[in-house]
Amino acid sequence: MTRRTFIAGAAAPWVVSGADLGFRFTDVTRAAGIAFSHNSGAFGKKYLPETLGPGCAFFDYDADGWQDILLVNGQDWPGQRRTRSTLRLYRNNRDGTFTDVTRKAGLDVEMYGMGVAAGDFDNDGFPDLFISCVGQSRLFRNRGNGTFEDITVRAGLGDRTGFSSSALWVDYDRDGLLDLFVCNYVKWSPETDIQCSLDGKHPSYCTPEAYRGSTCWLFRNRGDGTFEDVTAKSGIFDSSSKSLGVTMFDYDLDGWCDLFVANDTQPNKLYRNRGDGSFEEIGVRAGLAFSEDGKARAGMGVDAADYDNSGIPSLAITNFHDEMLGLYHSIGGGRYVDWAARTEVGRLTRRTLGFGCFFFDADLDGLLDLLVVNGHIDEGVSRVRRDVSYAQAPLLLMNEGGGDFRDVAAEVGGGFATPKVGRGAAFGDFDNDGDLDVLITTNQGPAYLYRNDQTAGHRSIRIRLVGTQSNRDGIGATVQFTAGDSQGSRMVRSGSSYLSQSELPATFGLGRREKADRVVVRWPSGRVEEFTNVRPGRYRCTESTGIEREG
Repeated sequence: MTRRTFIAGAAAPWVVSGADLGFRFTDVTRAAGIAFSHNSGAFGKKYLPETLGPGCAFFDYDADGWQDILLVNGQDWPGQRRTRSTLRLYRNNRDGTFTDVTRKAGLDVEMYGMGVAAGDFDNDGFPDLFISCVGQSRLFRNRGNGTFEDITVRAGLGDRTGFSSSALWVDYDRDGLLDLFVCNYVKWSPETDIQCSLDGKHPSYCTPEAYRGSTCWLFRNRGDGTFEDVTAKSGIFDSSSKSLGVTMFDYDLDGWCDLFVANDTQPNKLYRNRGDGSFEEIGVRAGLAFSEDGKARAGMGVDAADYDNSGIPSLAITNFHDEMLGLYHSIGGGRYVDWAARTEVGRLTRRTLGFGCFFFDADLDGLLDLLVVNGHIDEGVSRVRRDVSYAQAPLLLMNEGGGDFRDVAAEVGGGFATPKVGRGAAFGDFDNDGDLDVLITTNQGPAYLYRNDQTAGHRSIRIRLVGTQSNRDGIGATVQFTAGDSQGSRMVRSGSSYLSQSELPATFGLGRREKADRVVVRWPSGRVEEFTNVRPGRYRCTESTGIEREG
């Protein structure tokens, strides 16, 4: 059997044998010095938040050109003190290993963390951190000297307690400053926790139907180190939402970032950016609110990307077992349909419970593949469902072209297909070799770092954007490429997946091609810049200045 890669009707320029995927994964967690175990705080009472964390991130906190790692952690519940647990920041040593610099960086702080969003909100060249929490979420400003300071209260984000989940940075008003969007799950506290049972005998976690919903938040960056809560006046307020995942994409290709929110047992929401500081919710109209049979599913993780290289982004949304992953594809006119049931994706995800997910070009062939991590919320599920397990194997769905995917998790090596209680997932090139490595977190368990090694000689172009009129990170920019008969686009984005964030540089797989004929950067400011004959390698593209090779 051969695997053919091609672009929208064009003949494949190469063929890769099915016996050799063209890349492999190696589990380098221990060798890299990543020693982490998530603490959900579970002690037998079955508190709802225990089921959902944690997230993770690839981000370059010290701006040295190498991706660092952040792992979010929970903590023990009040009155159940057993161990001290905090998030973990690992600095990249540039030799394949990492050093735990959590305490040195000033992040050795206890909190019941859920997710992370990294972005340079003050445009000083160093990414700041927002940690979403059960209770008070935290904003840490990067001082630029290897340390962070907690500015939550000073920034105007104090006294915003909730059950916060995913978050992202987005310049929704295109003023050159990153604003902050925060998902909230349900109204919950230890005093209002409700216990249920899977089998009528053993206590279990209740589904979100047992709780009232909670609105997402939108905070506008004032540019003076503080934020204004614009949730209501922007049209975002909706107390019926039970939000777990969020991604940004340009739904109508008008240059303004729109926001998609995955809701658990409530309709998903698509907030179309009107360009005047407000949003219009059009999830139902766009065909993204429900499953194909009109049901609200258990939306957890979400990502948006141009996986078919059509220039129009599609969406992947992870759901509960028996619900399948949602794979929404544009059919034009602002409408989407779920193609999962028409492909192998539906069959492969029918019995899994998905959380983190992201599109990335695993084999650098120019087509975006899809990674999904899975794991149930209750360790007792096998007592009532023999076909559903607590720990579940992740999926690595290789893009076959023409809308088809196949799972190669068991073939890629490194023990990647070993069942896990998966939650967060992110990608990033931590060793600067041009391909994309993978970071996965598990609930009440370890994190995993998988190094990607190319074996077919495929190469890539990696572009790090630096905004001047736009926000410093270039978040919201779209980068388009053409290389022979291959073409595609990538958006620079914060957030996505589930509680997690992947690296910001845009990566384009070239296969064995010698160059990209054309690269076009569409900045959030509206500026458009074009570069020709770009050869494989790492580049820095500065708005209004040009592109230069790095490394």
